[in-house]
Amino acid sequence: MKRKIILDIDPGHDDAVALLIAAASPELELVGITTVAGNQTLEKTTLNARRVATVAGIKVPIYAGLARPLVRDQVIAPNIHGESGLDGPDLPAPEVPVEKEHAVDFIIRTLDESDGDITLVPTGPLTNIAAVFIRRPDLARRVKEIVLMGGAYGLGNVTPAAEFNIYADPEAAHVVFTAGAPITMVGLDLTHQATATPDVLERLRGLRTRVGDLVAELLTFFGSTYHKVYGMEAPPVHDPCTVAKLIDPDVFTTRPAYVAVDTKSDLNYGRTVCDFYGLTGHAPNAQVAMKLDRDRFWDIVLTALARYR
Repeated sequence: MKRKIILDIDPGHDDAVALLIAAASPELELVGITTVAGNQTLEKTTLNARRVATVAGIKVPIYAGLARPLVRDQVIAPNIHGESGLDGPDLPAPEVPVEKEHAVDFIIRTLDESDGDITLVPTGPLTNIAAVFIRRPDLARRVKEIVLMGGAYGLGNVTPAAEFNIYADPEAAHVVFTAGAPITMVGLDLTHQATATPDVLERLRGLRTRVGDLVAELLTFFGSTYHKVYGMEAPPVHDPCTVAKLIDPDVFTTRPAYVAVDTKSDLNYGRTVCDFYGLTGHAPNAQVAMKLDRDRFWDIVLTALARYR
């Protein structure tokens, strides 16, 4: 049976790849795409989702969500994703429309109408998902699972302590991690193992398809900014790791932990504090991603992208 998912994204180069593999994988049923402000403004992330869907011929409804974090001032990432949020390739004008229904309303309606079989896959700030649980706390029990890209049990990437998606809306992340839904947290410690090395770019170009070339262009630009900002020789492709886990549960290992989000301090604002040893006295509220089978991961990605012609 196909896994039904809602992909909540803020494209973003790696979000675009996550969208492409989710839409192409027969193991998944992509029931909706929701957008949120994060890597760029909501206007730009929604436009980018529409452009990627247009290039790939993805016929899945797109719903625009929240344009601001719950509490904090907005942060975006033009130093990584460029002014458009998808700098690099020349993308066409979108032909895919935006639905009139708000993303939060769509998620609530879909969960209400479901049999408890909807997996939420947020790969940006958790603002939309938090808004769902603020309005309807009972829906946490209707979610099959939340598989999110965000956080780290080690170092951050926007501050020494915090990963970007969580830092962009820590209060929303706190709501989500305390809502009671099953969570798999795919953080930087895992995604930094999913590097797009030159051999991966060659495999993408070797598909000889418009989508393969697009992803190669996206990751080439992404690699240039990661090298400039972080000194990395190959960029980590964060967001597709969430989708890969749903396609193949054995692509990475996890470990249970109690995850708390720091919303109080200055130095650690937005940090995901992961208690693997029960030192806080709290029961685990998440499975935390640990070790990636990198070869298996890229085989999943390439197999999905090869389905586009």
